[in-house]
Amino acid sequence: MTRIGAPQVLEVNAKRVLQPTLQRWPRYIPDYARRQAHTAKPLHNCRQLTSTTWRRPRQPFSNPIKRQLLRPISTDPIPPRHGPVFRFFYRSFAYTGGFILVIGGLVLGFFIYDASTYREDLSYTDIPVSAEALYPRRGGPKNLPVAESLVSDDDSPENSRAKNKPRLVVLGSGWGSVALLKQLNPEDYHVTVVSPVNYFLFTPMLPSATVGTLELRSLVEPIRRIVQRVKGHFLRAAAVDVVLSERLLEVAQVDAAGEERHFYLPYDKLVIGVGSTTNAHGVKGLENCHFLKTIDDACKIRNKILQNLEHACLPTTTDDERKRLLSFVVSGGGPTGVEFAAELFDLLNEDLGRSFPKILRNEVSVHVIQSRGHILNTYDEALSRYAEERFAHDQVEVLTNSRVKEVRPDKILFSQKDGNGETVTKELPMGFCLWSTGVAQTDFCKRIAAKLENQNNRHALETDTHLRLNGAPLGTVYAIGDCSTVQNNVADHLVSFLRTLAIEKGKDPEKMNITFAEWRKIAQRVKKRFPQASDHLRRLDRLFEQYDKDKSGTLDFGELHELLVQIDSKLTSLPATAQRAHQQGQYLGRKFRKLAQAAPGMAANQVDYGDLDDAVYKAFEYHHLGSLAYIGNSAVFDFNGLSFSGGLLAVYLWRSVYFAQSVSFRTRVLLAMDWSKRAMFGRDLMSY
Repeated sequence: MTRIGAPQVLEVNAKRVLQPTLQRWPRYIPDYARRQAHTAKPLHNCRQLTSTTWRRPRQPFSNPIKRQLLRPISTDPIPPRHGPVFRFFYRSFAYTGGFILVIGGLVLGFFIYDASTYREDLSYTDIPVSAEALYPRRGGPKNLPVAESLVSDDDSPENSRAKNKPRLVVLGSGWGSVALLKQLNPEDYHVTVVSPVNYFLFTPMLPSATVGTLELRSLVEPIRRIVQRVKGHFLRAAAVDVVLSERLLEVAQVDAAGEERHFYLPYDKLVIGVGSTTNAHGVKGLENCHFLKTIDDACKIRNKILQNLEHACLPTTTDDERKRLLSFVVSGGGPTGVEFAAELFDLLNEDLGRSFPKILRNEVSVHVIQSRGHILNTYDEALSRYAEERFAHDQVEVLTNSRVKEVRPDKILFSQKDGNGETVTKELPMGFCLWSTGVAQTDFCKRIAAKLENQNNRHALETDTHLRLNGAPLGTVYAIGDCSTVQNNVADHLVSFLRTLAIEKGKDPEKMNITFAEWRKIAQRVKKRFPQASDHLRRLDRLFEQYDKDKSGTLDFGELHELLVQIDSKLTSLPATAQRAHQQGQYLGRKFRKLAQAAPGMAANQVDYGDLDDAVYKAFEYHHLGSLAYIGNSAVFDFNGLSFSGGLLAVYLWRSVYFAQSVSFRTRVLLAMDWSKRAMFGRDLMSY
């Protein structure tokens, strides 16, 4: 605002002042001021402008309209508005500058944080180590060293306090073990994890690592970081045997000299989560196959694929040899086999032509051999057919109703039923074969099963519904994950219960009749003891009416036994999947917390016998959350009867599910970086 040279009084007409403003900036004038401009009368006794100051009124205006109209007045012309081009560039530069400042601040903050992670001072101090840890006593059936104390027991005050806690030994570093460790309270147990590998492996994404879509380090998390949360200890060793009577675990470890050392590890509670091995099904020549269980397996598969591609490029390779090298066979049409075939096809279809001769793409062939009528036979039939149609579109050959008889270095022999139902033996040249056909027991589990009379399953260790190992001392040994199966003996349990009930009433069990009211109580007991049977006991009235064959209104002993046997036959084994192992680990972790909370009261009342697990916590109940599989730029989902499939949108959903299930923030960041890197630069075609 400029000054007026001499004092003077300006009589300002509101209409004369506001109308030019209305014409130039109509949207900046409020409606009430717009009406005032057309109807206002000349304003007298306005403010007096002098060359130095404004004269303020003694009393402020109470009318908001007058307060809006009486503003400082200048004799300068109103500055012109800038054009849209100027405003666009002005805002663009402003936003760009703000963005640069924010990014620069973040980068500066990262460097400051990074500088704070380096240490120049010496981090070691004097740590007391007990003599028992350095020179353990010998004992047990084999007179081996007994590790009653570990060298890390006195690393911190928390570790020192845990020395007198119950000893919890966890075998394995898979899904069940990690889920268990995450549920424990650090102050409840002296935890020791024993595993031959020092990492947790995210197995559902392992097929993606075999072709370079994901890096191997993106699928693993150091197990010591997870164990550190519960102030536990980790031993990189392999379990060999268990002395159940003395609660000693025999462990083997290779020392610095390359010699195998054996020692005993005492326990109060032992959790077996060692996983499983691949089922050979009695087929010859599996030494010519690859398996997909560990990081080492994925690395070997990746190197073999790239080796075949490189050999196929050599000028000395014949046409027949090139076709054989580029023939990839997958034995097994389950989720692992199907996802590997899909990932392999994506590699050959999307990245092969960029770096290798294009003739290789024309001669590549992928085959899936499945013993059942459809691949993904545990999924909904519509999803299985969709996967087969997708593979047919991608020229991935699916050989159903086929069984592998022998695997040779250069070909695979299999039998297949023709259109007439006759079995015909065929052969398929191959340069690579993946064997993915079910699971089998490890040697450690076989040794344990041989010691116990109640272990009759050849494929897994049998447990009760509280995940306690059948035949072992009650409440000391548990088994979770692929190495175990929950035994559903509903009929045997209820028959024993009814016999006891009849004897207490002084009746003959064979002549005892059960009314509908008593049947409802029995059904409630079954649901509590065997939660998986709940789905088969929903309509109690219909079951009672169906098996009351003589229509007497009661069930005799034979009719009730037949009903329970029928329920037993409908209960299937739990699937050998990551989500089952994860749920079992969480269940054991919560139950161990409850047992630790109840321990002081039990000790005060001298209660150290009986079924403490059943008294403290409910039986394990598995909840199937659904199944999903990647089938090559598309995915299929099966969520409790809700089935759907799709293209890239389904792929992004598939990735999102596994991204959310990843074990740590570190692995999530690495997964996102690997997917972005594949999109921008393609897959890594390098062998290590």
